[in-house]
Amino acid sequence: QVQFVESGGGLVQPGGSLRLSCTASEFILSDYTIGWFRQAPGKEREGFSSISISGGSTFYVDSVKGRFTISRDNAKSTVYLQMNSLKPEDTAVYYCATIVGVYDLTPFGAWGQGTQVTVSS
Repeated sequence: QVQFVESGGGLVQPGGSLRLSCTASEFILSDYTIGWFRQAPGKEREGFSSISISGGSTFYVDSVKGRFTISRDNAKSTVYLQMNSLKPEDTAVYYCATIVGVYDLTPFGAWGQGTQVTVSS
């Protein structure tokens, strides 16, 4: 069964940085448009960034634009999320998923366990 594996989360102070990684078992991640999602406590899971198969097109919601950078290394079948200038409101469990398109973050397929990001002093 296809399963995403997210890693790289942790506890960081406001203004700090983290880099998340997303890989997948049982399928070639590099064949898909990938999105990053997050779910904060008490809130619904939301998509906030995406990257095309080639990596040539990316999308960010306004709340992370200029602070987060999505990238991919198809040779390693891995998608990354570099997060800088982190804020307490970025605290959430972060997930990656296959999505319909770069500008349509409708997810499909199974979810992984996610990785916890906590921004706190």
